[in-house]
Amino acid sequence: MDPKILQHAYDARADVVLGAPAGSVEVVWYLDYASVPTERQRGFLSLTFEDIGGEDTLVVVRPYGRGKQGRLAARALVAAGNQGPPGPMHRALLAEHGDFSPQALIELAGDQGLDVDRFAADLTAETTAARIADNGSHIESLGSDKSGLYIDGRQYDGVWDNESVLEAIRKPFGYKLRVASQDFFHWAASAGLVLLVATVAALLCVNAGLEEPYERLRETVGGLRFGGWSLELTLEQWVNDGMMAVFFLLVGLEIKREIVSGELSSLSNASLPVAGAVGGVLVPALVYVAFNWGEPTVSGWGIPMATDIAFTLGLMALLGSRVPASLMIFVAALTIADDLLAIVVIAIFYGHGIQVLPLLYAFGVLVAMGALNVGRVYRRVPYLLLGALLWYFVFQSGVHATLAGVLTAMAIPSRKRGSLTGVAAQASAVFATELAAAKVQPGARQRVGISARALDGLQEAIERLRAPGFHLQQAIEPWTNFLILPLFAFVNMGVVLHGAPFQIAAPESLGVLFGLAIGKPLGIVAACWLAVKLGIAELADGIGWPHLVGAGCLAGVGFTMSIFIASAAFEGQQLQGIKVSILIASAISAAAGTVVLLWASRTASAKGGGRRSS
Repeated sequence: MDPKILQHAYDARADVVLGAPAGSVEVVWYLDYASVPTERQRGFLSLTFEDIGGEDTLVVVRPYGRGKQGRLAARALVAAGNQGPPGPMHRALLAEHGDFSPQALIELAGDQGLDVDRFAADLTAETTAARIADNGSHIESLGSDKSGLYIDGRQYDGVWDNESVLEAIRKPFGYKLRVASQDFFHWAASAGLVLLVATVAALLCVNAGLEEPYERLRETVGGLRFGGWSLELTLEQWVNDGMMAVFFLLVGLEIKREIVSGELSSLSNASLPVAGAVGGVLVPALVYVAFNWGEPTVSGWGIPMATDIAFTLGLMALLGSRVPASLMIFVAALTIADDLLAIVVIAIFYGHGIQVLPLLYAFGVLVAMGALNVGRVYRRVPYLLLGALLWYFVFQSGVHATLAGVLTAMAIPSRKRGSLTGVAAQASAVFATELAAAKVQPGARQRVGISARALDGLQEAIERLRAPGFHLQQAIEPWTNFLILPLFAFVNMGVVLHGAPFQIAAPESLGVLFGLAIGKPLGIVAACWLAVKLGIAELADGIGWPHLVGAGCLAGVGFTMSIFIASAAFEGQQLQGIKVSILIASAISAAAGTVVLLWASRTASAKGGGRRSS
C-alpha cells in the first residue's frame, strides 16, 4: 500500500466535516489531539483552515488516538459532531493541549450548548469507539509519518507552513509541475525508461536518414584551454571518458555504502548476492570465450559480464507487488557486487598504452586524497577537486579514465551516523532560541527569518545524520540517471540496422548473445544453488528458485555497462555488430525475466507463498 495515496475516500456518514460539504478540493486530516506532532501541527493547520474557510474546500477531520487521552478526545469530537457542526469542539480540543478527562469534556460540551446527556452517551458508545479504532487502523496502515494531512487523496509531505499548504490546496501550475516531476523521478522505472527513449532516439536518427548529422554531432570537438595547456576531445570522448566518470563515481559510492552499512556489510547478508555476482560474471565470460577461442575477438570476454542496474531494477519495479521485496534487495546487492567486479576488469584489461609518468602523478593525487581521508576531512569539495585532477592524469596514463570516479568515491571518508536524538535536541534548542529572540507567540501569524548562524548550525547538524558520500550521491544521482546515462546511450547506440553488416553467426555476436541471455542466468542460479547446498548462504524469506531464475534472466540486460566495455574493446563495424547483439540479448533477457517472474508470482500465490531453500 502506497502511504502517499489515501485509500479511504470521504464518507459523509462517518467523517467529521469542518469545511464545505460539497467542496471540490478534499482535505483529510488524521488527527491525534494528544500527540506531540499534533501540538506542532495545530498552529499552522488551524490558520490554513481559517484561510480556506470561504473557499470551495471540503475539510475532513478523522480523529484517532495512540494513547488513552487521544482516544478520549477523538470520541469527544465524534460525539459533538453527532449534534451539529463540530468546529467549536475541534477548536476547544486544540486549545486544551492534550489535558483531557471525561468530566472536562462533558463540561466543554455544556459550554457549547450541546445536549450533555446525549454527548455523554455518545462519548462511551461502542459505535463511536469503532469509528475511532477504524481511523487509527487506517492511519497505521497508510504509514503516515508526516503531517497526517491528505489533499485530494495525496499525502502532504511539504513544509509545515500556512502558505505552503495553501499552495498544495490551490495547486498553481508550478506546484502541479513540481509534483509531476517528483513523481516521475521517484518512480523506480523512470531511469530505465529515459535510457530506453534515448536509445530509440539514436536508432531512429541513424536509420531515418540522419546518420551524417548524427556522426557530425558525435565527432564535434570541444575542450578546455588555459594558457598553453589545452584538452580537446570529441563529444563521444567527453561522454564516454568524462561524463561516465561521474557515473562511476556514483557506482563507487553505492558500492562503498553497501560494503560499509548495506547488504554487503555482513558475511551472512553478502554471501548469496556475492556468490550470484561471481557466477554471473564468470559463466558469461566463459561462454563468450568458448565461441571466440583462438580468435582476435576473444578480447571482448568482458562484454557479457555486466548487468545494467537501471533497466534490471526498473523492470522489477514495473512488476510491483509480484516481486518480493527480499528479491529486490538481493538483486540490488548482486548488481552492486557485479559492478565492482566489472570495474576491476575494466581497470586491468581495457586500458590502452599505459604511460608511466601520468600514472605516477595520478598516484600522487590519490595519496593526497588518502591523507585527507586519514585526517578525517569530511568536506566533499577537496575530494571533488582532486578527483578532477586524478581523472586528467588517469586519462593521460592510458588506464580507463572512469576508474578515477571509483577511486574518488573510495577516498571520501565514512563515519558512523550522528545521533538522531542529539540532532533533534539541537534543532529544538536552536528554534526555541530563535523564536524567543523574535518574541513569537504560539499560533501567531508573525513571520520572522532565521539567523545565518542558526541556519548554518542546523544544516551542519542535519548533514551529520548521514555519511558524507550519501549527500554527494543524492546530488549527482538525478544528473546521472536522467542526463549522463541517456546521453551515453544516445551517443553510442546510433547503429544502422537496415543493410547493416551485422552477422548473427559471427563469433563475437554469438558470444555476446549467449553470454548475456543464457550465461548470466545460468551462472547466477548455479552459483547461488551451490552456495546454498554448501551451507555458505540461504535464500531470504519469500524467495524461491523460480524467483532467482527470473532475476537471473533480468540480469542479462547488460546494456550500459556492456556497451561501455564493448566500446573499450572494439571499434568500427565489429563494434556496431556487437551493439546490435547487446540490444537483442537485452531484449530477450528482459522478456524472459518478466515472464518467469510473473509465473513465479502466480505459483507462489497458488501455494500460499513461503520460503524455499533447496
